Amino acid sequence: MTNGVQNAVSGNESLEVGNLGVNDKLSLINLISEGEEEDSGKQPRLVAELFDNIGFLMNKTVAGSQISHLKPIRQSNGFQILEIKTPAGEKFGYLRMINLKPGKINCYYLVYVEVAAPYRNKGLGNRVLKHFREFLKRKRALGLLDNIIPSDDPTFDIYLNQAWQPIVDIIELDSSLTINTNFMVYAPSSLGDKNIKAELPRIIYRLNQKRAVIEMRENEMMVKETIVEFKSIYQALLIFFKDEIINAKPSALMRFMFTRFTTKFISFRRQIRKLVGYTGGESLEQIILAPEIASLPVQSYTPPEIGSQEFTFAGDKYLWSSLPAGLKNYPAQGIESLPNYCRPKLRIWLEERKKIAGSVLTIGDLLELGFDPTRLKKIRLDGQNYIFERMQARQLSKLEKQQQLLNELTTAVNGIRANNAQIKINPVLLVIKDQGNAYVLRRQIAGIHWDEAVEAIQCSPVFASMATLNIDRVIKETVRAVQQRVDKISMKEAYSFLTCFVPWNLEKNRPEIMVDFAGNFLRCVWLT
Repeated sequence: MTNGVQNAVSGNESLEVGNLGVNDKLSLINLISEGEEEDSGKQPRLVAELFDNIGFLMNKTVAGSQISHLKPIRQSNGFQILEIKTPAGEKFGYLRMINLKPGKINCYYLVYVEVAAPYRNKGLGNRVLKHFREFLKRKRALGLLDNIIPSDDPTFDIYLNQAWQPIVDIIELDSSLTINTNFMVYAPSSLGDKNIKAELPRIIYRLNQKRAVIEMRENEMMVKETIVEFKSIYQALLIFFKDEIINAKPSALMRFMFTRFTTKFISFRRQIRKLVGYTGGESLEQIILAPEIASLPVQSYTPPEIGSQEFTFAGDKYLWSSLPAGLKNYPAQGIESLPNYCRPKLRIWLEERKKIAGSVLTIGDLLELGFDPTRLKKIRLDGQNYIFERMQARQLSKLEKQQQLLNELTTAVNGIRANNAQIKINPVLLVIKDQGNAYVLRRQIAGIHWDEAVEAIQCSPVFASMATLNIDRVIKETVRAVQQRVDKISMKEAYSFLTCFVPWNLEKNRPEIMVDFAGNFLRCVWLT
């Protein structure tokens, strides 16, 4: 065992499981419960068995919580923060604001209020806002915020109930200022008789000038805080599975929990590349899995000791009857034992390491690949190739909306082309829910996600010889044309809910493009 793991899981009595902080316990519960439908009313058995009286601990934490008072924490990036802390000093919520340099009226813009999910609906948001109001009174400053809470959300009135006013109730809209109609204003009586109406346009103008910088700074802070959270969860896992790690006897539950942690981390690592202003300054390399953890085989579905509801299925009954008997009896185990679908990046990775497609993947392999290949499984039924995609059960509501859109588009796109590419639909045929996951069956198509295709062409030296064909540009232009076509047909920006696949020769692992005297184009695209 490495010294890092040894130090984290042994030789320190304060690191016993029973002494984990309430936030650490909740982090582990979230890992266990992730993917469960929020309205199911049921939680895995292990949640209750692992942490007795967690509700009592949460309420006690909220009751004893402390909020920063007179002097908010200043940070080098210009933000000021009011923090909510547990009696033990753990942070589980905060308010972040920035001072818009004073003109005639001093103003603080509320950038973000965050309360950890398990502590919401317990009055903490109101308490934080009250402290913010007291802060504004002391500073004799105007408060400004962007109310992004949906109107049908139960907390929509939280600002109105604390004397915040919609900006449209104070000044008339001026198109030259591009005023956001969601802005709300709090003017404490300590401001006196200052002409707020006259100053608000100037304040909005300053805010618009700073908006890009504010978003960059906020992204930077979110990345830092999320990395700290990942570190905390990893340490909590090491503590919780201390005995199994020390004795080198990992259970299916241990493998499942570390697998889920790793897939969440991979998803975060992929998403932050798209953040405005993120340059990688806060390195994710801070999180390193110990060899004992990285070498664990992947466990993608909840093990029996956690417990789950009876499996269900919906969709094509003939396809269901065509499935192997063992898979129908134990869907999760049966589907997870199927061969992985060999995407281009996985195929190249296997070839570079001289591994075969059936090789057992480890948690470390997932980190190295940057995605989870076990999410896609291939199966052949009645001479046809199909793909099972694993997703969280709570994502099914989004999937249903996608399928409704596809049903509407099926007839509308018949014969329609975009940049000479025929638009096709690849709908869901069967959905099976089991062991905390949903398994979605579609026909296997001779294509891959357009984004993956572009990345493969641009990043892999294998495709360097095709540079003169500008295939990546052709793909991007075609996808953009598809988006415009679909949105024009549906009149409701439907494309943002759908996924676009482009032709790819899966056996030879290369893009398929039609070459014509008038230019290169794709034969077709698929929407799913």
